[in-house]
Amino acid sequence: MSFLLFTSMQIQIDKLIRSKRRTIAIIIERDGALTVRAPMRVSQAEINSFVQEKSTWITHTREKLESIVETLTKQYVDGETFLFLGSSFNLKLVKPQRPSLKFGSGFTLSQTAQKRGAATFTRWYKERAYKVISERVAHFAKQYNFTPKQVKIISAKTRWGSCSSNGTLNFTWRLIMAPLDVIDYVVVHELVHLRVKDHSSKFWKAVESIYPEYKKQRKWLRENGEKLNL
Repeated sequence: MSFLLFTSMQIQIDKLIRSKRRTIAIIIERDGALTVRAPMRVSQAEINSFVQEKSTWITHTREKLESIVETLTKQYVDGETFLFLGSSFNLKLVKPQRPSLKFGSGFTLSQTAQKRGAATFTRWYKERAYKVISERVAHFAKQYNFTPKQVKIISAKTRWGSCSSNGTLNFTWRLIMAPLDVIDYVVVHELVHLRVKDHSSKFWKAVESIYPEYKKQRKWLRENGEKLNL
């Protein structure tokens, strides 16, 4: 995972989102990018000034995030742990096997596939993500009368899910590492976007009506999201 370069002189805003909100909010994405959410009428100069005032916090947050990511980078060796549906499972390297990665009480990886461990695990995660997430989408869609066009598994690094204008729901494969209740929250979140496109109070009320404890899952993602990676 690569982080954007910046200097103490000027902090670059990578994405600016304006809405009917009342205050300016700063978000450091998992790849180090800076997203700013601001009220419609606030000037660019005011936004830039606010960001510069927070430059020390932004710098420290990016450094902390980069340190966490470096610590979590996988080596694909015996005893290393990998997440699946919120639980950690040990990896064991074994003699050549087919498929090269198997899952039971833990993960077993063919020694011949160790050098391509990231690609092997990513492929496995994508397959499981499509199966599990498609089932959860179908469950909530049937129960609450949603009609998504299709489900796609993507490799997004800074978004858990998205809803396309044509009704396609997109989910990052990394989500399969999270607990099922967290996956359900993201599924509900994107399903509700089929009816409410923004993140207005109407949207969050709709999410809450389906998933009353959604704030708990949002908090989990904020606190643990950086761990859902290889």
